[in-house]
Amino acid sequence: MTNAGFGLNRIFGAGMLLGTMLAMSSIALAADAAVTGSDKANRPVTFAKDVAPILQAKCQECHHQGSNAPMSLVTYEETRPWVRAIRDRVIKRQMPPWHIDMTVGVQKFKNDMSLSDAQIATIVAWADSGAAMGDPKDMPAPVQWPAANEWKAAKALGQPDLVIKSDPYTMPAKHQDVWWRPETSIPITEARWVRAVEIRPVTPAGRKITHHAVAYLAQDEDPDSNNPGTNPALNARSFLMEWAIGKGYDLYPTDTGKLLLPGSKIAWDIHLHAVGEEIQNNVEIGLWLYPAGEVPKHRTYLNGFQALRRGNMDLAPNSITSTDGFTVLKKAARLENFQPHMHLRGKSMAVEAILPDGTVQMVSYVGNFNFNWMTNYIYAEDAAPVFPKGTIIHVTATYDNTHANPNNPDPDQWVGYGDRTVDEMGHAWMNVTYISDEEYSAWAASHKKMETAAAR
Repeated sequence: MTNAGFGLNRIFGAGMLLGTMLAMSSIALAADAAVTGSDKANRPVTFAKDVAPILQAKCQECHHQGSNAPMSLVTYEETRPWVRAIRDRVIKRQMPPWHIDMTVGVQKFKNDMSLSDAQIATIVAWADSGAAMGDPKDMPAPVQWPAANEWKAAKALGQPDLVIKSDPYTMPAKHQDVWWRPETSIPITEARWVRAVEIRPVTPAGRKITHHAVAYLAQDEDPDSNNPGTNPALNARSFLMEWAIGKGYDLYPTDTGKLLLPGSKIAWDIHLHAVGEEIQNNVEIGLWLYPAGEVPKHRTYLNGFQALRRGNMDLAPNSITSTDGFTVLKKAARLENFQPHMHLRGKSMAVEAILPDGTVQMVSYVGNFNFNWMTNYIYAEDAAPVFPKGTIIHVTATYDNTHANPNNPDPDQWVGYGDRTVDEMGHAWMNVTYISDEEYSAWAASHKKMETAAAR
């Protein structure tokens, strides 16, 4: 166990707490202003005119009839019983599940599902003023949501070009954890490039037993020769994608992709656990391809940047502990996304870059990690951070093994590294695109010009 980053994390965590308090204060003030403004206009905040459009834009994709969410938030009658819970969740930024700190690091994302301060203020003002329905004529037209088995990426990309399924596994009602590792051939006869990927359990019941699923790309090439920044401890095969609860899809930047070769296979590593009923399920991956013959300029790789040396963890009972991991980029690179991965004791994760000149740059920070939502934060193309060769990617993970952690199964236990849900681990899933030194120099020069212009 390492604690080198604990002092930094403690200071940083205090700053995040202060930032959260200030944010909640600003939301409360904004809510007051919304009510005051409405009073001046002689119009209260209503569900039909003000709240329903927000729910359509940010909530109903998960909260509609037939979805996996526990309640629908489509109609006023469905939403009204949950007003106090909605108010509490949005003001604490627990819902929608977008837990990244937007005051540090990258702040622009392709898949941002968060509520703005103004949207939160509207919901709070509505709840505090009696949660009125308003005029039904003000209701927006209902959204026609796709079926529950629709691919999340289909809305933007259409249907996948290839769908590859693992062999099924039947999990008994009571059993120890299982790691199911079949292989599935990829049906291609020529080299093809992937522009987006998505993994999911095939059935809703399968989501109950699937802790996570990793798809490795097993093909006849040496991953180390193509992926100079890979952590050797993880590189038995090259990663294609990892899925866990709450994960969406990976969409690669323009002119960037992953290479599939004829004869390649998907090597699955699927973690299953018993839930009290016998369930058979398999996992599938959807692949969106570039047109045949089209070769993107850059090849990207999925890395699991570690927050500790694999296996080197020892969390004492009733304690909060931080671990640190360091990985050197052996080529200049662009980071495309951030998905923190820990288990039930996970509390926070920070990723920072230590540049060759010694400067430190915060990349991303999730201060209130939630095991139930393995959210993938996909950086906007004009905001994705780019670093020179020799940069150190520093990952700090913090674990709460105390009674204060509501997800903690047993705070009186010592906890070590392991794959079971009751064990712990810590790594940052990030797609990394390696670029040449010349491309980095051009990016740095252009970036410096933009910063100079912005400062004027």
